[in-house]
Amino acid sequence: MTTNLNPDERDKFSALAAHWWDAHGPCRTLHDINPCRYDYVAAQVSLQGARVADIGCGGGIFSEALARGGAHVTAIDASSELIEVARHHALTQGLPVHYEALTAEQLAHDKGAHFDVVTCLELIEHVPDAQSLIAACAQLLKPGGVLVMSTLNRNATSYALGVVMAEYVLRLVPRGTHDYMQFIRPSELAAMARAAGLDTRDIRGMDYTPWTHHARLTAHPTINYLATFARPAA
Repeated sequence: MTTNLNPDERDKFSALAAHWWDAHGPCRTLHDINPCRYDYVAAQVSLQGARVADIGCGGGIFSEALARGGAHVTAIDASSELIEVARHHALTQGLPVHYEALTAEQLAHDKGAHFDVVTCLELIEHVPDAQSLIAACAQLLKPGGVLVMSTLNRNATSYALGVVMAEYVLRLVPRGTHDYMQFIRPSELAAMARAAGLDTRDIRGMDYTPWTHHARLTAHPTINYLATFARPAA
């Protein structure tokens, strides 16, 4: 499967392309949580000199952080509009990120077992086939490689805070950003990773405080969480 894509989801985020790098605009939360996400990934794996694939990169916020950390970054997104924004911004920053408008499945077809690290943040809840996405990410990894993902847990608290409060009350993200039924429990994510031949290394919650615009890691993956999986060494 090379087109694991919901066009409505792609177009929804493409509409934000002009605002992606506005740290006080509709993508502010992505900017706010980026240091926490980066610190988590950097604690899980050495980025200096690593080949990293950033899957679902959007306009490149996390891709640029990876490049600044010394990684050789290939970043992809299904939205050509967001890829153009990402390319332009990286050029202005002098960062050699390689961007392509592709799905994970398309990249895996050409670059199997090519990367030391794959990051896939806030994407899996937006694709039609979560298992296909994880399988593609696993295929991209070299033996011994590491996959880091982030998404939202599926429970009453995540619906109340991650959808109702975030989208309709506090308006932290645009309305309609998330479909609660696409949220994934950590146990489900771990099971999909296991089916793709990956071992679970770590699962950690990420709490975001809107009035301080700060995110921190927690022991409990109640709403947002990050997870690390590893491909067994040959």
